[in-house]
Amino acid sequence: MDNGTRKAAAPAQAAAPARAAAGRPHRVVILALAGLLPFELGIPHRIFGRAASPEGHPLYEIVTCGVAPGPVRTDADFDIHVRHGPEALAGADTVVVPASYELGPVYEEGRLTDELKAALGNVRPGTRMVSICTGGYVLAAAGYLDGRPATTHWASAEHFQRLFPAVEVDPGVLFVDDGDVLTSAGVAAGVDLCLHIVRRDHGAAVANEVARRTVVPPHRDGGQAQYIQRPVPEPAQRATTTAARAWALARLHEPIRLRDLARQESMSVRTFTRRFREEVGVSPGRWLTRQRVERARHLLESTELSMDRVAADAGFGTAQSMRQHLQAALGVPPTVYRRTFRADRVPGGVPGGVPHA
Repeated sequence: MDNGTRKAAAPAQAAAPARAAAGRPHRVVILALAGLLPFELGIPHRIFGRAASPEGHPLYEIVTCGVAPGPVRTDADFDIHVRHGPEALAGADTVVVPASYELGPVYEEGRLTDELKAALGNVRPGTRMVSICTGGYVLAAAGYLDGRPATTHWASAEHFQRLFPAVEVDPGVLFVDDGDVLTSAGVAAGVDLCLHIVRRDHGAAVANEVARRTVVPPHRDGGQAQYIQRPVPEPAQRATTTAARAWALARLHEPIRLRDLARQESMSVRTFTRRFREEVGVSPGRWLTRQRVERARHLLESTELSMDRVAADAGFGTAQSMRQHLQAALGVPPTVYRRTFRADRVPGGVPGGVPHA
């Protein structure tokens, strides 16, 4: 996808995530495995734990469990103590598996240990499954990714594909949303994925507030390609495209041509396009479309403007053009998106969610 994500091809391919029972938040259970990265373990706690309704009520309940209660080794110089055992997985609406580095059979043979297989046996059918970084190996070994698109850290993608040939591995994106199964690239991409899930469940306003409180961008452009190690360019070649992007964001409602963007950086169109791809990971045209989609989402959620006005303010020109772009990016037309994520929806209510949004 143009923003470094990948989503399922059609809404019919993905079941809606299991919804929390009336009167309680959506329950996220994190499976802490030996050798885990403390940073990755903290991501879902931080992102989901900050999501709240307009009245300040938590939208998620976060529980951490292990294959057994007690100490869990990390890759740092400390262990963590997990209160809950695998039975906690039975009450999950969403299960998150962060990366760990002490699962020999999973990484070497693509096979779950008996202990891990027994733990995952507690997961109810229909539960939304999420992995961060090489936590995707666990989902793949358990069969959740067979015949489905997925991603993992770019440095592990080739090995992952060899070990799990039934998985359609995309090493170029930050995360893959395949409806009820979602996978992310390395480490910080887990932040992108968890914010995406909040946005998908409760809309951009809630996700943006979580991002502001966490001091991270609401979404990052481009994919993993921009993070793969490359030779450092000579100082004279280190011009950036930051000014052009800021210039474009201030006038999304206007027609913006590629040569206009290049002019902001005093570059030729060819040089600007190459530099833009190197820095952002996508073409200028795709980046611009994504920014207009995000502007339209914000206006649909937060205003009562007509579809024609939203389309004009977001730079799509016509309501029909906006409809086509939002349908392609979100899987639903603008009218359905607005009905689902209006800021004045029923207080405390949990919207039905937009598949692939």
